[in-house]
Amino acid sequence: MAFALCLPQISLSGEGAIEELVRQMANKPARRPLIVTEQALMGLGLLDGLIGQLRDQGFSPVVFDGVLANPTDKVANAAMAAWQAGDCDALVGFGGGSAMDTAKAVRALVANPDKTIYDFEGIGKVAKVGPFMACISTTSGTAAEVTSNAVITDTRRKVKMVIIDPALIPDIAVNDPSLMTGLPASVTAATGMDALTHAIEAYVSIGAHPLTDHSALAAIKVIAQYLPQAVDQGKDLVAREMMAHGQFLAGMAFNSAGLGYVHSLAHQPGATHNLPHGVCNAILLPVVCEFNLPVKEARFADIAVAMGVDTQSMSQAAAAKAAIQAIRDLSARVGIPAGLSALGVVQEDLPGWVPAAEADPCSGCAPRVASQAELLALYQAAF
Repeated sequence: MAFALCLPQISLSGEGAIEELVRQMANKPARRPLIVTEQALMGLGLLDGLIGQLRDQGFSPVVFDGVLANPTDKVANAAMAAWQAGDCDALVGFGGGSAMDTAKAVRALVANPDKTIYDFEGIGKVAKVGPFMACISTTSGTAAEVTSNAVITDTRRKVKMVIIDPALIPDIAVNDPSLMTGLPASVTAATGMDALTHAIEAYVSIGAHPLTDHSALAAIKVIAQYLPQAVDQGKDLVAREMMAHGQFLAGMAFNSAGLGYVHSLAHQPGATHNLPHGVCNAILLPVVCEFNLPVKEARFADIAVAMGVDTQSMSQAAAAKAAIQAIRDLSARVGIPAGLSALGVVQEDLPGWVPAAEADPCSGCAPRVASQAELLALYQAAF
């Protein structure tokens, strides 16, 4: 079976990666980049260094800081308007997945001016590649700087549109741990569990292959080891850098292997209730893993080893179950709520999410196909 492994042209990691990005951009003809970010990051001064260095190199950056958590069609269109008003010629996504996904949406809109954001929903719908784009991650979770995915909420239908196309992969990906040390513990936990979900879903996906298997297991090992340290000691550059590596590896894996029902199910409460994606993933992850266990027992036994479980005296079945317990233990250790009800979800919300979850593009790589009744049961088990 043939498979594709698509990655950024250049990936910059470690302290000083921002400076190297500016040096790389100085060789490009573009001089008016649109920096897509969140107002909170501007207020913290995290962009000061980047903007100053760009100006020193003769750039005239334009800033759009209207990104929201779970970015919407309206945010994407507003960012596109900022591109046009600023007469911009390059893109820099700066922040978490929301900022980078918004930048990707602008890239698609710029390259395909006859289309709307709704036309890109699904797989392979972005016909033309847009302008130069760099994505700078300030969290360790979404891996949006690595992937061909963007998730934008359609406010008309109240569903998350999953847009998947190689045209969205950034030219340059940046992970500088010095930008991550101020991340709150709760956000560190949520984004870290998001990254773990990427790695685990990629490893048990029907699209998994030898190249993604290696990076998925490596990601699981790194995240399980360093996420508690990053949550407890946010200024620890070693923990931050290792988490950046872990989420990057997870992104490499799922960008080729695909995801599954954890993401399909998690997208819906994010769309209707604006709930944090990483937290929804973390709550749903062990529930969906239990559903997948009968068809992927050997793989879950591998996951247990990657998570640090001593499985030498265990049967394969026991090791597989231990993996799911290790996921639950890690989630509790970093402070993730036990169920969706803790986020304000009520039982009446659940049935309405099922059709959208079933139709979500991430469902296509699930290792075990679920009926709508089974999807509802998964929501109920995570309640």
